[in-house]
Amino acid sequence: MKIPILLNNGMVNIMIHFCEVIVKKYSNIPIFIPELACPHQCVFCNQTKISGTHSIPQPKEIRHIVAQYLETIPANRIINIAFFGGSFTGIPIDLQEQYLKEAFWFVKNGKVSGIRLSTRPDYINETILELLKKYGVTTIELGAQSTSRNVLNQSGRGHTPEDIQNASRMIRTYGFELGLQMMIGLPEDSYEQSIQTTNDIVSFGASNTRIYPAIIVKGTALEKRYREGKYIPLSLEQAVEWTKGLVRIFERNNVSVIRMGLHPSDELVTGKSLIDGPFHPAFKEMVMTKIWEEIIHAKLKENTSGKIRISVSDKQMHYAIGYKQANKTRLQSRGYAVQFTGNHTFSRYQIDVCDN
Repeated sequence: MKIPILLNNGMVNIMIHFCEVIVKKYSNIPIFIPELACPHQCVFCNQTKISGTHSIPQPKEIRHIVAQYLETIPANRIINIAFFGGSFTGIPIDLQEQYLKEAFWFVKNGKVSGIRLSTRPDYINETILELLKKYGVTTIELGAQSTSRNVLNQSGRGHTPEDIQNASRMIRTYGFELGLQMMIGLPEDSYEQSIQTTNDIVSFGASNTRIYPAIIVKGTALEKRYREGKYIPLSLEQAVEWTKGLVRIFERNNVSVIRMGLHPSDELVTGKSLIDGPFHPAFKEMVMTKIWEEIIHAKLKENTSGKIRISVSDKQMHYAIGYKQANKTRLQSRGYAVQFTGNHTFSRYQIDVCDN
């Protein structure tokens, strides 16, 4: 919206336009296909339990599923149909095409912007990429999990670090947006190795990533190892601390972190399927709380007053205050009388601290 204001400056009339900037948000319409195509049983994986999905939708059901979601999504959003939960490009190619045709109908008719999907690094080739390009796929996410050969072997992934690198290169060559998902705390993993995986994801050209802490789900090989005392998961505190460091690396390299922590399905939230491990519905908020704790701590070195006002971006204020007001409470315990205020002009991590 442009609002003209006429200023009479003697001999010169100046017309100023104030432009309203509308930032559109993204929405995914998720279609889960748990273990439909994957011949590998990774030690951590029971997709039905993790996703909370017990049935696989048939191609003929896709239009109904998408139409139902479209009725609930607000206007002015960028909408994608997202095939998640399995290894989409491992499905027989004729079945892939059936799914894609149904989803592409919404792309052709302007109902959605594109299609995204997740798959394995070793399920990418030129034939597959040609098919995905034909039917409006815009983003391909690979479940990389780790770039450590040892971690991949111990986790039963069935692919190599070279598979991740080669698939990433092909995806980008074909013009798709590349996402690379990683998992921390797998067998034989370490914080140093997770840093290496993060740096590799950056170097492979990913534009986005998801960070999943490994958890122990019923019916998995990892549960057996855990009960035999051969595997210890990360604590929640460790997972938060690791993720905090990885997020900062991704942000410095302009890789968007589109998820931290597993989706809080009923199976996980109610504990029906969760044996142990760092699952928490507010995992992202806990990570962001730690990031802001560091930012605030660094800034307070410049301020010795006990009565302070901390100004941050409106969108970051709840993270700055902290999960369950952890950062505010911590400051109060150190003798600060603190007030947090939001500023809509501030950038993401911009902060101002002054005497109040």
